[in-house]
Amino acid sequence: MAEHESLEFGKADFVLLDSVSLDEFMANLKLRFEKGRIYSYIGEVVVSVNPYRAMNIYGRDTIEQYKGRELYERPPHLFAIADAAYKAMKRRNKDTCIVISGESGAGKTEASKYIMQYIAAITNPSQRAEVERVKNMLLKSNCVLEAFGNAKTNRNDNSSRFGKYMDINFDFKGDPIGGHINNYLLEKSRVIFQQEGERSFHSFYQLVKGAPDAQLRSLHIQRDPTAYTYIKVGGQIKSSINDSADFKAVTDAMKVIGFTTEEIQTVYKILATILHLGNLKFGSDGDVTLIENSKLVSVLGDLLSTKDENVEKALLYRTVATGRDVIDKQHTHQEASYGRDALAKAIYERLFCWIVGRINDVIEVKNYDARVHGKNTVIGVLDIYGFEIFQNNSFEQFCINYCNEKLQQLFIQLVLKQEQEEYQREGIPWKHIDYFNNQIIVDLVEQQHKGIFAVLDEACMNVGKVTDEMFLQALNGKLAKHAHYTSRKLSPTDKNLEFDRDFRIRHYAGDVVYSVVGFIDKNKDTLFQDFKRLLYNSSNPVLKAMWPEGKLSITEVTKRPLTAATLFKNSMISLVENLASKEPYYVRCIKPNDVKSPLLFEHERCKHQVEYLGLLENVRVRRAGFANRQTYPRFLQRYKMISEFTWPNHDLPSDKEAVERLLQGCGFEHDVAYGKTKVFIRTPRTIFSLEEQRAEMVKRIVLFLQKVWRGTLARMRYRRMRAALIIIRAYRRYKVKSYIREVNRRFKNVRGMKDHGKHVKWPTPPKVLRKFEEALRNIYNRWWAWTLIKDLSPEEMVQIRAKVATLECLKGQRADLGLQRAWEGNYLVSKKDSPGTASSFTLVSSDLQRKDKFMRVLFSCNVRKINRFNKAEDRALLITDRHLYKMDPVKLYKPMKSIPLYNVTGVSISPGKDQLVVFHTKDNRDLIVCLQGMVPAGDSRIGELVGTLLSHFKSEKRKLQVNIVSPIHCSMNGRKCTVIVETKINQSQPDFTKSRSGYILSVPGN
Repeated sequence: MAEHESLEFGKADFVLLDSVSLDEFMANLKLRFEKGRIYSYIGEVVVSVNPYRAMNIYGRDTIEQYKGRELYERPPHLFAIADAAYKAMKRRNKDTCIVISGESGAGKTEASKYIMQYIAAITNPSQRAEVERVKNMLLKSNCVLEAFGNAKTNRNDNSSRFGKYMDINFDFKGDPIGGHINNYLLEKSRVIFQQEGERSFHSFYQLVKGAPDAQLRSLHIQRDPTAYTYIKVGGQIKSSINDSADFKAVTDAMKVIGFTTEEIQTVYKILATILHLGNLKFGSDGDVTLIENSKLVSVLGDLLSTKDENVEKALLYRTVATGRDVIDKQHTHQEASYGRDALAKAIYERLFCWIVGRINDVIEVKNYDARVHGKNTVIGVLDIYGFEIFQNNSFEQFCINYCNEKLQQLFIQLVLKQEQEEYQREGIPWKHIDYFNNQIIVDLVEQQHKGIFAVLDEACMNVGKVTDEMFLQALNGKLAKHAHYTSRKLSPTDKNLEFDRDFRIRHYAGDVVYSVVGFIDKNKDTLFQDFKRLLYNSSNPVLKAMWPEGKLSITEVTKRPLTAATLFKNSMISLVENLASKEPYYVRCIKPNDVKSPLLFEHERCKHQVEYLGLLENVRVRRAGFANRQTYPRFLQRYKMISEFTWPNHDLPSDKEAVERLLQGCGFEHDVAYGKTKVFIRTPRTIFSLEEQRAEMVKRIVLFLQKVWRGTLARMRYRRMRAALIIIRAYRRYKVKSYIREVNRRFKNVRGMKDHGKHVKWPTPPKVLRKFEEALRNIYNRWWAWTLIKDLSPEEMVQIRAKVATLECLKGQRADLGLQRAWEGNYLVSKKDSPGTASSFTLVSSDLQRKDKFMRVLFSCNVRKINRFNKAEDRALLITDRHLYKMDPVKLYKPMKSIPLYNVTGVSISPGKDQLVVFHTKDNRDLIVCLQGMVPAGDSRIGELVGTLLSHFKSEKRKLQVNIVSPIHCSMNGRKCTVIVETKINQSQPDFTKSRSGYILSVPGN
């Protein structure tokens, strides 16, 4: 029972149908096709319906699903039958074969390729180079054989026009080590003639459309298939086949297989020869037959590496030996045309057989000694034409249908034989099964002296003119009383048969009417000896090797060659004997419609194929005894959850007793039989009931397992998380302790260091302590700062606070902040800045202190300012903790103006080295000054002024806005203006000048 397929897809195995009838069979087949299930089983036979579309069911994942599995463990598939054949070969050391049958277009060739692909994928796990080489050769051989043996027909774009049987040899480990290919009945008549809408063999179109221009020129070939008579019909067809790409793929494959460059070139020379032969035209001049387009003779001579006159003579004359005399008998127009076509067919057939032989030379097992390497086992794959019924059935269809009769006979015999052997092996009573034995039809064709082939050969051996009508008369005489043969002469009222042309055979698959027209010629398969000698005498060694019989001279007596019918009959008998010696597996291919549609299922079309493939008969044989059988361990493994006595494991003496207890518990003991190693189940309903109970229990088991497994996963996850947490905590503690110990070690003696540990490098903290490290650094920095300032006087502390305020405000925005020197603040009392006027400033400052009650002087300095008349003048600037005073140094520092400090809202300075300061006031009467008179002259006091004011404002909890910009925007007497700083080289002192937008402060450039 195939797993993972519900009944909505129909029954995966036709043996499990409720009732065995053609209608039930067809309904199930149609349902599965419509649901996209192209494979079904009949026991161990795979039924395949061509889907006419690409299906994603052949990839590596699918291969892994079927590898090593039993047939019923997975949904039906080609891979299942391939794996079963491989397992039987490997486990039981038995030769096996896979027989693929069905009509043209049913998908036989694709099936054989997928089987090869599967076997290649599951073998050679150790990747041995020699085994990989063999696998590659086997796969590449398909590509070459398809090019030369397949053609587009009205039924199929890639129809195999020959039968192929491939043996794959395996060593004792189950790895492929070689192979051998047999080919049967190539349809060589296709070389010279094709039905409307069909093509000749792919190789011709690949050459014409895909070969490089230089190669075509050397072969005298045009890139136009319609220019050649033999392939003209196919050249007019628009097709999806990419002949150009296929040419390269085939050439590459031939190189990989081992064809030499000379051999490949000879192959294409032969194809070109056939194309040119088709264009040869014969004419008559009286009684003399001539070649009308004689230029082609030299082309043929060049391609065949022989003399032009020899080619012409072989085409127009036939050498005949009469006693000791040898004469050249000229052909009639009709004989010349027949000889030309016979040569074209023979050359192509010989080429194809040579290619197969060349591939065999490469892939055959060499130097294999069973005593050293173990037994060499084989899997055979047979891809051969299916039963054919056309509007006009000729010699080829007769041979093909005879082949199918032989294979059907083998199929039924082997299936019955397998069933009977299995029953006997297991000790189950065997019940005789009636079935249609088509041995009578096989005898009708192949029986000595009486069979159709014997009558045909006898007619061909008669002296004198023998016609197809004479052959039909001989058949009527010998087979008049045969139940499966008739003709118009024997059934005069049957108007479906033509007099002197048709005969009918009642095959197992249905009645087929054959036309005897061409039977004699096709059976004789006559090729004049002159052509054989011509080709043997070629200077091309490859071509010469293809025609060894051309070595004989005309006077040498030779045996009459075997006829085509005899050769085919012998090959079929040999094939059947070969297959019968192996354990067979079957793939039966069905074509759902004639229009290659992936959606259309033509009931009558498929019904006919089901009948002639004998599928219903196969179901009946399989169902005659027991519908299903499984080994006891396998049965228990699948159904043990149904019974409490077998779940999870039984304690009974044997698996057989456990299976009996299980089936008794289910009430099925009357519908089963117990063999030695297997349980046999009679009706499909028992299987379905077991499957339903199993499906119900599997749900409960899965839920239980999910519950247990989820709990297990949760506990495992919890234990892992808890362990991880403990480890993390321990590690964190370790890292924290290590960090603190390292900090303690490095900073242990900082009190005694000159720089109090400023040079000590801090250790890298763990991530968890980064914020702690920041706090620790801040603590250290505060301590370090405290150690520096703890011994300072109050005056020094004021200066430190001012410098800190300057650094915070102006760092990175002005270059020289004056932080490295002592800040005096009240520079006008210094004799350095005001050597002659310091005393006068001191007196005025004291008077102002008494008058305005200020506590201390913050800053004083000489400045250059702009007055209200836009004139620059020298003044002194005094800033106390309460007022800002503007003084005239000329008038002994007489106060000119005072601005309450609370009226000052901010100051603006430039980012340069100049000493420009603008004091902004609430009444928009800003004060613009430039500090001057510094000693030494290069000193900058802007930083000191800004820092002192910021520190003072901060102590009074007021905010002072400091702007570092250029140009500076301000207000003079309520009018907006701009102050720009410019550098002048010849300027000795800073000075202001009026500009259109405000003022320009010119400062010295050096």
